[in-house]
Amino acid sequence: MKAAVLQELEKISVEDVPEPVCGDNEAILKVESCAVCGSDIRIYHYGNDRVKPPAVIGHEISGRIVEAGKNVSRVSVGDRVALGADVPCGKCYWCTNGMGTNCKINYAIGYQFAGGFQEYMVLNQTTLDFGPVTPIPDHVGYDAACLAEPLACAINGLELANYSLGKSIAVIGLGPIGCMMLELSKLHGSTTVFAAQRSAGRMEMARPFRPDARFVLTSEEDLVETVMRETGGEGVDLVVTTAGSVKSHEDAVQIVRHRGYVNLFGGLKNQPKLELDSNLIHYKECFVMGSHGSLPRHHQKAVSLIAGDFVHAADYVSRTYPLSEINDAFAYHESRQGLKVVVKPGE
Repeated sequence: MKAAVLQELEKISVEDVPEPVCGDNEAILKVESCAVCGSDIRIYHYGNDRVKPPAVIGHEISGRIVEAGKNVSRVSVGDRVALGADVPCGKCYWCTNGMGTNCKINYAIGYQFAGGFQEYMVLNQTTLDFGPVTPIPDHVGYDAACLAEPLACAINGLELANYSLGKSIAVIGLGPIGCMMLELSKLHGSTTVFAAQRSAGRMEMARPFRPDARFVLTSEEDLVETVMRETGGEGVDLVVTTAGSVKSHEDAVQIVRHRGYVNLFGGLKNQPKLELDSNLIHYKECFVMGSHGSLPRHHQKAVSLIAGDFVHAADYVSRTYPLSEINDAFAYHESRQGLKVVVKPGE
């Protein structure tokens, strides 16, 4: 079978590899769709301690079960499923108490476990026992279903920030996760919504997901001044930084409301050191926190929201590529010409 193998930094090649063998406690998934994530691009350029080349990455996955071991009851041959990335170990304090994203081992598909940029992949026993393996309704396409993984991360981020009905929000960074935050804000009944983005092109891609939001083009308009002026100096209940930049994090603390939340969702990689005025946090009595990944229950919610067309996952897919053109898929993702690019290993 074919697999895209990360050989070393900035070198990924499509190769013939042995077909996976199904153990008694495992299953084999035929990968139909695997979307490219910004995390895949970071691994490609900079590596990751949990990824040991040669490796197969890719963690936004959907497909069909083609084989199941004799001891497996969670899935059956023919099942259509979507996978999340984060797999609880199922044994440590965090995992046994429902907080697997804080697991010290931090298992993840496309990291320690081989990912979806291949025609077939093994779902090992840990993944089947504890991981996010969610059935896909028949009417949901594979391309849409694979985006349940990033959507689950957005759901986790809002949950940890105690986001609830009618609260105001500012989303800084309008990539796919930012757009998902906008769609979720509508489900929460938010009417005061700021959507900030530096590039005009990316902003126009985001508009359809929340047309009534107040869009702020930060290359031309000062975000802090705008938000504070238009909220009467109050700020917003929640600021989510889906842009991984120091400026977005600094601005977030400036515009959050008293007793509000800041979720530093976008990680800072190869950025200058973040400096915050702690007095703002002190006197606002605000909460500055982060979120990482998602839990299996978030993934189940994500699939349900996509199936109900509450989140329009298919609209995020700007282009698809066969596995043989994975380098072109990575290049397209980095060009920022679209929102999501999906690799189709079976084509």
